[in-house]
Amino acid sequence: MEMESSIQERRAHRRAPLNLMFRLHENPSHQVWYARSRDVHPLGIQVETEPPVPMEPRMVFELWPEDPALSDHLVRAEVRWVKPLSGKRILCGLSFAYKTDWAVPVSTISRALPFANEADQSLAPLGFIMDSIVDGVFSVDNTWRITSFNRAAEILTGWSREEAIGRPCHEVFKSSSCGEECFLARSILAGSPIENQSVFITHASGKRIATTFSAAPLRDAMGKITGGVQVFRDVNTTMNRSLILDNIADGVFTVDTAWRITSFNRAAEKITGVPASEALGKSCSDVFHANICGEDCAIAQSMFTGKPATNRCIQILNNEEKKIPVSICAAPMYDSLGNLIGGVETFRDLRTINYLQKRLSRRNSLGDILSKSPSMQKIFDLLPQIARSASNVLILGESGTGKELVARALHDMSDRGEGPFVAVNCGALPDSLLEAELFGYKAGAFTDAKKDKPGRFKMAENGTLFLDEIGDIPSSMQVKLLRVLQEKTYEPLGSTESVEHNVRIIAATNKNLEDLVRQGRFREDLFYRINVFKIDLPPLRERMEDIPLLIEHFITRFNAIQKKSISGITSEAMSSLMTHSYPGNIRELANIIERAFILCKTDFIEKKHLPEALLPGNTVRTDSNSNSLRDVQSNYLLDILKQNNWNRLQTARQLGIHKSTLYRKIKSLGIELPL
Repeated sequence: MEMESSIQERRAHRRAPLNLMFRLHENPSHQVWYARSRDVHPLGIQVETEPPVPMEPRMVFELWPEDPALSDHLVRAEVRWVKPLSGKRILCGLSFAYKTDWAVPVSTISRALPFANEADQSLAPLGFIMDSIVDGVFSVDNTWRITSFNRAAEILTGWSREEAIGRPCHEVFKSSSCGEECFLARSILAGSPIENQSVFITHASGKRIATTFSAAPLRDAMGKITGGVQVFRDVNTTMNRSLILDNIADGVFTVDTAWRITSFNRAAEKITGVPASEALGKSCSDVFHANICGEDCAIAQSMFTGKPATNRCIQILNNEEKKIPVSICAAPMYDSLGNLIGGVETFRDLRTINYLQKRLSRRNSLGDILSKSPSMQKIFDLLPQIARSASNVLILGESGTGKELVARALHDMSDRGEGPFVAVNCGALPDSLLEAELFGYKAGAFTDAKKDKPGRFKMAENGTLFLDEIGDIPSSMQVKLLRVLQEKTYEPLGSTESVEHNVRIIAATNKNLEDLVRQGRFREDLFYRINVFKIDLPPLRERMEDIPLLIEHFITRFNAIQKKSISGITSEAMSSLMTHSYPGNIRELANIIERAFILCKTDFIEKKHLPEALLPGNTVRTDSNSNSLRDVQSNYLLDILKQNNWNRLQTARQLGIHKSTLYRKIKSLGIELPL
């Protein structure tokens, strides 16, 4: 039992690399060679060395550790097999001549390991890589116990490496996928990577953190799965380490201070199509040909500032000269004395994500209109049918709801899509100019009219004329417009001849035309003439689920306009935007994001970048005709809760807020939940 216990204890140290010296047993005066252990077993050892060591099966060597704590433990070992590795290195399997040859006390091995690890210059750079990666990285063995835990994982989880290693991973992460939904378990079972899964983990402080995970099985040199490795990234912002890097789904490479690539993992090879053997030693710009190479280089900026650069979306060229969209994170790399030795960058292939986003975008968009709310989806279903007809259309909705975007979408989908789209804001023109603007005029019609001027009807010939704010036109113009719609002709000012037109009319207003008809301020016959098809656009406060989608769209838009690279918005800022009533609708939200872009100097829009009216303690104005903000918030929360079958966690995720924030909001609004 004592012997068995000793073997088990030594197995715990089997991966510890030891510096070894050995010589031929038959010739003690023979040359001494050096090697490193790869794997120590109770009955044998694997060593890695370089020729000209005469390694052949059945040869017997004297073998002893160079480490002082083990220097007295000379053993004899026989060569059983020899395997060539990359370059000139060879891997040899040695069996001990006697069972007691490697009976080294565990306490002695333990004293030797720190020395061996510190002297391990071949593995030290990989340690720098792991601890310099911005993403959290950890690995587990086949019993789900954590075997490695990098510095970013410590920061993201609040657990120290010493606390985490050896624990079951579910005790450290307490994620929303732990159990049957574990992505790492599924990846190991399938034997293939799983990429970019959204998971909530629990920080050591109890705070829930939204992350994206990528997982992959971990294989030994023989291809056997020995555990798994997982990379995780905050979205609102030791085993063989080289083996871990090659099993990471994200590309990882490092450079020295001269920008020469010093490491290039397997995923980097797959994404770029460039083998590591070709990449190593080259300048990183010669391998990636990225659109930020030069002054905007992320890894250069991180090395210069000493700070990480996170979640930047760029394009690189692969070996076939094809553009590959990737998301990158870069960080400076230091040695144990704090000296800058280079930089490390991770990059994630976004082609699959972009494809899925485009498919999702097609479901949630029509032309330039974005929405996933049920009310807008019904309108999306109707618009193609309305577009195919030649009938007039009336679009109703508050200011800023996107009435002109709907009109343009109807035009683009119609048979007139190749013709002109002309928009007129009837409420912005004085009564005296509106007729001339619509119908044009002949030379001499005014004292200063020296030549003919075509009107908007003429400009929209064979196309679409969009009459915005039609509820503001005077009664006299209503009569003339009715005749134009009925007879399909109009007369320019100063002309005695009628002109035929082929124009489709789309009208819009933010007023209640039926009320205006009852008050005698809008002609009933004109109302029915323009109201063949009616589209009623809901205000933004009635489709709050669209806010994250619209914010993402505006961030992309203003990044392009202002040439910035803002990655997103914090959960606190999103929470503030989700509780605003938006009297100005989508136009107001766009203005809020544009203002935040001017103030934001970081990667994420924060609460401090929002207008003061949206911050806690400040009141938010609402239209006099709308419900109070409290009622709007209460009704909206109730709708989302019902959609999620009163599941508070799912509701919080949909709103992009923490569950405790949702609980406080439910309590403050007096919402009663079913038992």
